This record gives sequence, structure tokens and C-alpha cells, in this order.
Amino acid sequence: MTGAITDFNQYAGLRLAAENKDPAVLREVAGQFEALFIQTLMKNMREASLGDPLFGDSDQHEMYQEMMDQQLSVEMASGKGIGLAEMLVRQLGGDATPTSSRHATAPFAAALEKTGSKIDELWSDAKSFAAEVWPHAQRIAKKLDVAPEGILAQVALETGWGRHVPQSGDGNSSFNLFGIKAGGSWGGDTVAKTTIEFEAGLPRMEVHKFRAYDDIGRGFDDYSSLLSTSPRYEAVRNNGDDADAFADALQASGYATDPAYADKIRSVLRSPTMQTFLGEL
Repeated sequence: MTGAITDFNQYAGLRLAAENKDPAVLREVAGQFEALFIQTLMKNMREASLGDPLFGDSDQHEMYQEMMDQQLSVEMASGKGIGLAEMLVRQLGGDATPTSSRHATAPFAAALEKTGSKIDELWSDAKSFAAEVWPHAQRIAKKLDVAPEGILAQVALETGWGRHVPQSGDGNSSFNLFGIKAGGSWGGDTVAKTTIEFEAGLPRMEVHKFRAYDDIGRGFDDYSSLLSTSPRYEAVRNNGDDADAFADALQASGYATDPAYADKIRSVLRSPTMQTFLGEL
């Protein structure tokens, strides 16, 4: 799916696809409708709770929570999803086979279960994630002459403190904490994932292949090699203890398409989660 799930023109697209009986278009638009439904459901669930204090009770927290829910809703709607898209396709595509609401319950529960499978077994919370990656961040920071907390903030942003690391189809972690895509020069394993990219400042959902590693250490080594050898990232290196300059250089180099990438890294750096972790070292 490449359209934004918050694009309400998809409703018109769903109707048009139904009228034209185009199975491919119908399935894509129905999948986006399902993702939008999941995101709305998650938003309502969070509004009924005390919320997750991952980034503190602030506008930044709300922004990150919305981004996280948006990404998670796309992942949950991918593949078989929770069954809603399938029901829409069957009903609008002319399939007379009835699909009751109970058939959607099991896939929905399975999707929720999948989000907390092997990834959560690796890191039970943000603190355990930070504790495991910190030695690698220090090691790589020394090679690049950058602040290790800047690297930790980057992987925390990319993965939601370890909760959203790209996975293979069987649920195994790719250990790709930096969101490094698999280009034509990459000869190793890959995993496919729907991700949010920005074009002209506007978010879009796209499917990309990401590099996969055998363990965390190899992922950090590849990240270090990428930043050390590419002229594109020359300004990222040798920023010393200035984590803010490191974040600015990452954005200026085009590491990510998000125009607010540096500001988001800074928000993670100043978050209660980060400050608590660093204070306990």
C-alpha cells in the first residue's frame, strides 16, 4: 500500500473499485480502509486509558504515539490483516459467500498477538532495550567520534525503544535497529516492511526491503561501515559529544526522508526515558 491511510479519498476509491470490480485495486483500497479502522480503534483505546509515558505527557508524546499507532496499524493490516479487508473484498467484489463478524475476531486477536511476539521476548521494556544496545552504541560512537547517546536516541526513534524492529515472515527479528534499507549492493538477508516515507513533506506508506542481520552487533557494525565509508555522511562523523549536531547532520545528509528527523531525535534525547537511563549509568 502506498497511499496514506488518513487520505479520505480512499473511501471514493473503495466505491470506484467496487463499481469496476477490479480485484487488485479493491484489495489495496480495502487494505487501507482496514488500516484506518485499526488506527482509529487504537486511538479510541488509548483515549480510554492513562496512556504510555514513554516520552512524557506532552505534545511530543502525542506526536510519537500517533506515529507509532499509524505504523503499527499498517503492519497489522498487511498480509491477511484482521479480516476486515477480506470481508470488504468479498462483499464488494460480488462473492456471495457470507463472512460473519466472528471470522474477523480470530485474525484480529492473532494480529495483536503478533505485535508482541518474538520482539517483546528480546526486550521487555525500554530500559532493557537501552541496556543491551548501549555498549554497542558506545563502541560505534568511538569509531565515528560522535555522542553515544545520539546513537541510542536514533535507534530508540527508529524502533520505538525496540518494540518495532523489522521482522521476517516467521517472526524472527532482523536486528536492523537503524532502518537501513537493502539496496542493490546488499547481498545479505532482507525483510520486507511497510514504512512511512515523506515526499515534499507529506507522509506516504511504502513497502521496502530492509537489511537483516544475525545479531545486534552485526547491525551496529554495518551502520558504522555505512557512515564511515560513504561521502554522503562525512558531516555526520566527528561531532564529538554534540548529540544535537549529530542529529542535524543525519537529517542534512538525507539519512531519512522525514523533515523533522533531527527534532525527533532531540525529543528522544530529552525524554524522561532517556534521561532516566543515562542518569542510572
